[in-house]
Amino acid sequence: MLKKLGLLATLTLPLSAQAAGFDASQMSLLWGLPFACILLSIALFPLFAPHIWHHSFGKITAFWTILFLAPFTFVYGMGETVHTVAHALLAEYIPFILLLWALFTVSGGILVKGNIQGSAKTNVIILALGTFLASIMGTTGAAMLLIRPLLRANENRQHKVHVVVFFIFLVANIGGGLTPLGDPPLFLGFLKGVDFMWTVKHMMMPVLISSVVLLTVFYFIDRHFWKKEDAATSETVSSDEKISIEGKLNFVWLIGIIAAVLMSGMWKSGVEFNILGTPVSLQNIVRDVIFIIIGIVSLKTTAKSLREANDFNWGPIQEVGKLFLGIFITIAPVLAMLKVGSDGAFAGLVALAHDAQGQPINSVYFWMSGILSAFLDNAPTYLVFFNLASGDAVELMTTLETTLLAVSMGSVFMGALSYIGNAPNFMVKAIAEQNRVKMPSFFGYMAWSFGILVPLFILHTLIFFI
Repeated sequence: MLKKLGLLATLTLPLSAQAAGFDASQMSLLWGLPFACILLSIALFPLFAPHIWHHSFGKITAFWTILFLAPFTFVYGMGETVHTVAHALLAEYIPFILLLWALFTVSGGILVKGNIQGSAKTNVIILALGTFLASIMGTTGAAMLLIRPLLRANENRQHKVHVVVFFIFLVANIGGGLTPLGDPPLFLGFLKGVDFMWTVKHMMMPVLISSVVLLTVFYFIDRHFWKKEDAATSETVSSDEKISIEGKLNFVWLIGIIAAVLMSGMWKSGVEFNILGTPVSLQNIVRDVIFIIIGIVSLKTTAKSLREANDFNWGPIQEVGKLFLGIFITIAPVLAMLKVGSDGAFAGLVALAHDAQGQPINSVYFWMSGILSAFLDNAPTYLVFFNLASGDAVELMTTLETTLLAVSMGSVFMGALSYIGNAPNFMVKAIAEQNRVKMPSFFGYMAWSFGILVPLFILHTLIFFI
């Protein structure tokens, strides 16, 4: 019955919605201009016009999105525009934002109480715990669970921006590199056939090295700033109270989210619905419905007073939702041009990644997938380089295992280089600013990330790819 429904959905579509995709090999780089303008807006408006950005970021993002859609419709027709937008929404944006929303909602119902002292030792423990949890409950889940307790622990400190910056490095990015549950790129690899344990085995050492190095660097930086705190601050934060956790039922809902993600990767229903030219599998629909149900149940079963104590509000997820909607739509031609490889506008870029014999240059794959992940979305970027290297999971796990490792490390680790490299980065920034932490600007954050992370990534290059 379900298969008949899927066939019926396909047949009832207008032919224009089922048309073949646009020819990316003939596209100019100018098609990527609206996407670049969204990125520049995110970078520059908060720096030079913060008031305008705070009140109008949704409208600004919508303007650049329309600036892409209008000429695209004129050149390729309404049918192709509908197909492109539908694909961005159904295949990418909706699953992406529903997962974030569910994790954000559930983790926002868990309250860690107690007057935690934000010393260097305590902060290292929280960062290490979050780094570990990121590969179990995802970078978003771990980040949303621990960012508020970390902010409360350091609320009376004068110097705390670096604490949030390292939290983004470790919990929102690098910690998710150990399993396919940790970060969307690795989950996409899992869906493409990469074994769960292949990721665990091969990413173990890079994640461990990164975590030890960054936690060590953080400890000495934080200890330095801790010693600079004035006497009043030290006295205020010195009295510890017993730590307790409320809203524990939300851990059950968290397990449900993880189970839904695993289900969508392991259950092959064989049923697909073609919606406006985009195939949507039954298991993915079930997964997304479960996300919605779990989020609603969490809201119903968690006391409002608990969320109020957590300073929970919808601001961060609304900001991410609006910005990434524009990003997912305007990124379409950029990814399409990357996918056609040497036949498209990025031919020169693609040529850099292979030697004269056509074999992948693993160090280039690491840096290229990483840099693009820092400024594009790391999940589709992973797929681009996954397919560019081979596209066959078995070959990539065997004869090209170093190339797959390079793509995995680059996509996950270098998402920490900018606020837009991974969705939790922006959410953590928004929550920190709501808690009166004056976060660095877009470029200010990159001064931190490039100064600290690039030397680490050079070390990774020497260890794994030279």
